[in-house]
Amino acid sequence: IAIRGGSAGGWTAVASIAAEPGLYRAAAVYYPVLDPVSWREETHDFESRYLDGLIGPWPAAADRYAHQSPLREADRIRTPFVLLQGLDDTVCPPAQAERLLQRIDPDTVPYRCLTFEGEGHGFRRSATVAASLRAELRLYADALGFTPAAAPSCSPS
Repeated sequence: IAIRGGSAGGWTAVASIAAEPGLYRAAAVYYPVLDPVSWREETHDFESRYLDGLIGPWPAAADRYAHQSPLREADRIRTPFVLLQGLDDTVCPPAQAERLLQRIDPDTVPYRCLTFEGEGHGFRRSATVAASLRAELRLYADALGFTPAAAPSCSPS
């Protein structure tokens, strides 16, 4: 099986592949939240207090923040993944993704990281969406052992 998710779903995908290293064959991770401690300070004010309700009030629940972080067990990840990140993301800044990649051994875990200039949280440009989906399909094809069908051509009728 494979798992995919963006933002908080990216958190879920990374937490899942870290918790269950042998379960997934592939993971696609879009603009993830990965480090709740720093996320509180790095995201914009509108989002910054979400974790108070999800994890606990800061700083009283600081130990829970560290325990809940997908980065805590990143060294357990063995699942091939693709990480897709907008470089102008103010909700889940690129530093979140960079912290994950710093903890991954590329000799042990095959991964690809694609970053997109001018993209924020949730991709808007058609070229970015297409590149992301192609990278995700390529990952699944490699991990699950299939050859993707050729894209249909558009011709006038």
